[in-house]
Amino acid sequence: MNERDTLKINSKGHLEIGGKDTVDLAEEFGTPLYVFDEKHIRDMMSVYRNTINDEYDGNGLVLYASKAFSCKAIYRIAAQENIGVDVVSGGELYTALSVGFPADKIYFHGNNKLFKELAYAVKNKVGTIVVDSFKEADELNELAKNHHLHQNVIIRINPGVEAHTHAYIQTARSDSKFGFSVSDGSAEKIVKYVLDKKNLALKGFHCHIGSQIFENESFILAVQKMVAFIAEIKQKYGFEADVLNLGGGFGIWYNSEDPKQKTTDYQITVHGIIAALKETTARYKLKQPYLLIEPGRSIVGEAGITLYTVGSVKEIAGIKKYVAIDGGMFENPRYALYQSKYEVLLANRANEKCTERVTVAGKCCESGDIIAVDVAVPNPQSGDIMAVFSTGAYNYSMASNYNRNFVPPAILVKDGKAEYIIKPQTYEDIVRNDTVPDYLK
Repeated sequence: MNERDTLKINSKGHLEIGGKDTVDLAEEFGTPLYVFDEKHIRDMMSVYRNTINDEYDGNGLVLYASKAFSCKAIYRIAAQENIGVDVVSGGELYTALSVGFPADKIYFHGNNKLFKELAYAVKNKVGTIVVDSFKEADELNELAKNHHLHQNVIIRINPGVEAHTHAYIQTARSDSKFGFSVSDGSAEKIVKYVLDKKNLALKGFHCHIGSQIFENESFILAVQKMVAFIAEIKQKYGFEADVLNLGGGFGIWYNSEDPKQKTTDYQITVHGIIAALKETTARYKLKQPYLLIEPGRSIVGEAGITLYTVGSVKEIAGIKKYVAIDGGMFENPRYALYQSKYEVLLANRANEKCTERVTVAGKCCESGDIIAVDVAVPNPQSGDIMAVFSTGAYNYSMASNYNRNFVPPAILVKDGKAEYIIKPQTYEDIVRNDTVPDYLK
């Protein structure tokens, strides 16, 4: 595990997070259970915020990428840490607004925002909307006109930078469903189109080059290409961008194949982005734009672990040993989607020597319901508490009630205290929206 002050093995030989023994957490709250380390979340938010404040004279804003993990508590924390958020659906937007998150610090993304979502955003005076289609520009302009306002927008651009990451989560290739490509001229066309809209106020541009990126050169190249695009648009249309949003994608540790990131590594990455931005804007004789970055996974990913109880242990002689847990693809579909790799630990036997390689399987009626493959553990026994690391991002967010299993609850731990931030589901919750037509009664 990527050990830190708030994630360690305690004197009992148990895994501890946020000052709480995970064995005690499993007993008190049950399993499966999402556990989030509040201090780590706040530390990561402050790393990004402070780096922009110190090295770019505060001329920018950190936006927490809600899609990584969205709930009321995370928006309260973001507000207290004085950062903004980006949202990608009406549901995320509603959740942020429901706890009084300042609308002017909300940026609304999405390649196919529904008209009712756009209407909801405009009605609630969301600060900036990221335009991702000509149709959306038309709808937004009409909505803004009807509300007698000028809606701030930025345009999502594909600068042609391909980061070294998993093919399924690439987002800046020329065939991406997101944004407008510089290389085929569509980016220039949408800029002219938006500039001609009377009720849209174009503020600048956005790009996102991928996810799980560890190569800082990718971000620097994105800066250079985006600034070159800003310069070209200024020369052709007299419009100079006030805002440059460089997206997120900062990588985290999941297993031994990934570098163990420290907070200083993220500082170095943002330092490189800022240095490249200063140098490139000076070279093109442009003003330094207001800088936005959108970390999500790197804020909550390693802050989260998932706790399970081991059920059956089944060995297929000469092939493999399956260790079944009380969770599965319904609360973590990332192996099924991406073959994502995780590191696991028997939390109640954390100091014991790992003697076996096992496959961790879920309880769903699917042969592909796997959480981890070929991971090292001590001889596993029914009743052991298993921890899977770095599950804070895209686990709860992607969870479902498949097989009518419960989406697990989530708790926040800090200084030895633990409280629910997402309550447990009940069977009544599972059937709450079911109905039976009259003719079947």
